[in-house]
Amino acid sequence: MQTTMPQGIMALPPFSTTSTSRLQSIYSDISRQKHSNPASYLANVEWWRTALEAIVRSGIQQDGSSLVLHADSNLMDVLRVSGVGKPLALSTVVTELRTQKSLFTRSDFLHSKESVYDSGWLPGRIAAYVVGKPLWWALEQLGVVGEEGFISSARGNTKDTAWWGDYVVLSLVEAAANDILKKQSDMAGGPGDALYSFEGFKIEFASVLSDTQAMLTDEDAKILIRFLERDRGAVVVDKDVIKFVEGTSGVREITAVDRGILELKDAVRHLHAQVSEFRRKIDHYTQEATTALQQKHKPVAMTYLRLRKQFEDVLRKRLGSLETLEGTLISVQTAAGDVEIIKSYQSSTATLQTILKHPSLQKESIEKTMEAMAEANVDAGEINQLINIGGNVALGIDFDESELEEELKGLADEVTREEAAATEARLGHGDLKTPTAHPLPAEPDEPERTLQGVIAS
Repeated sequence: MQTTMPQGIMALPPFSTTSTSRLQSIYSDISRQKHSNPASYLANVEWWRTALEAIVRSGIQQDGSSLVLHADSNLMDVLRVSGVGKPLALSTVVTELRTQKSLFTRSDFLHSKESVYDSGWLPGRIAAYVVGKPLWWALEQLGVVGEEGFISSARGNTKDTAWWGDYVVLSLVEAAANDILKKQSDMAGGPGDALYSFEGFKIEFASVLSDTQAMLTDEDAKILIRFLERDRGAVVVDKDVIKFVEGTSGVREITAVDRGILELKDAVRHLHAQVSEFRRKIDHYTQEATTALQQKHKPVAMTYLRLRKQFEDVLRKRLGSLETLEGTLISVQTAAGDVEIIKSYQSSTATLQTILKHPSLQKESIEKTMEAMAEANVDAGEINQLINIGGNVALGIDFDESELEEELKGLADEVTREEAAATEARLGHGDLKTPTAHPLPAEPDEPERTLQGVIAS
């Protein structure tokens, strides 16, 4: 193990980007830097935080969990680097990361009722460290403890394993929870899509931690469910039933209807798994029968065909049951969805009625408000007029009304001349004269018209 793991460690960031000399500094005991060189101390702790996250995420500890750091002698062996040795800083780093709330003991994480984001979260071991460490440092300065102190020999014979344990890595839990919520929000929306059994949850969301695992481990699933319930408020849990809810608007309880829908959903899932298995076996026996025939083993081929026939009969029955259950599930989910829609209608109606009952929306109030608005507009117009007049007076402007009348008359004459010029231009002639009148010849009387007609004929 020790011969292969360092190569895996050195392939991970930040190990792959850190020089040997830098590693030697980081691997050394950094506890005294907290007081002598705080900036360097925090930088080293941050490096270790990134490194430990990478180790857990990569699965290099080979314990199955992608969220929990198992801190013990095995971790020390995994972190051993040739030319550098084991990380003497690890106990200090783990304690500091707990203080920073980057790491939580698995027991605290799963059983605490307080959110990890609550400022009041302060497990007893961290409190002991915060209170006790300054005292220990003071004793070191007096030479009572430390490498050269008279207590050091007794302490040096005792292996410091108080920091060993299983630690939940908060940043990895947050990232996985975000992926779960995104995947859940992308699913189309029947009531059954928000309901999971513990096993169903492990199968559905296995891909958020690994592309190769068929399901989440029990440990990782419990951690994620606890985080989603307590710290994100995204699920409610009742024994083996997990229900996703949307913010504060969703029903934050698991009803008998929810349990019924989940039972149907799980039954459909199990039947799908059986159907897939039966099809696999049918294909397998078909292939075996074909191979036996090619080898001239007719009795063996007949045996495989009989087995295939039996599985085909069972498959036919399972497909019928699956069709019935899926139809029932669709009907139940549709009815449950209709109930939620009607509840939304009722809630919306009640809200609208409450708003319309507000005193300001009553007829008398509206009329009174509109009348007041009209009066206010009139008052505003009068005020503006007074302000304009007052402004003119303030500027010393005094207008002569007779002069204004003359100016207005001049403008009117100018407009008349412009119109006449425009008309003249359209007609194309400069002088327009009244045509001369010429008298028409006198009409002959009736006898004369008759005589003229005879002569003409």
